[in-house]
Amino acid sequence: MDEKEQMQIEQTLYVAGLCLPGLFALAYLLFRMLPEQATAFFRMPCVFHAVTGFYCPGCGGTRAALALLHGEWLRSFFLHPLVPYCAALYLWFMASQTAWRISAGRLRVRLRYRSQYAVAALVLVLVNLAVKNLALALFGVDLTLLCAI
Repeated sequence: MDEKEQMQIEQTLYVAGLCLPGLFALAYLLFRMLPEQATAFFRMPCVFHAVTGFYCPGCGGTRAALALLHGEWLRSFFLHPLVPYCAALYLWFMASQTAWRISAGRLRVRLRYRSQYAVAALVLVLVNLAVKNLALALFGVDLTLLCAI
């Protein structure tokens, strides 16, 4: 990937990152205006888990996000490690890119886009999936209940 492509990807990610707080604000307003409907939506059962009895790659993500919003980073990590990983990466990327852009490139602090971050995310999802399903299948231990909110 050349420098121009790198800059275009970073620009796209930065603009998307700027939109994220607005989406969270919109979700918050929906929760405040329609609390019963929003709660019912998040209480829908996981179809994969209902059919197979095992966890899907995303199981625990919503609870991990809620734990993170409550400032419980460790609980969030145990529920689904991808959530705090993405949150930390987002904060680091946005802060460093903003500092770099404000300083017109004089501060060389920006976090550059690397495909290795996506590979690390995939590894986190797969390890999380394997650990939770092995604990459930081999020992009958539901790890999601240990960290229930």
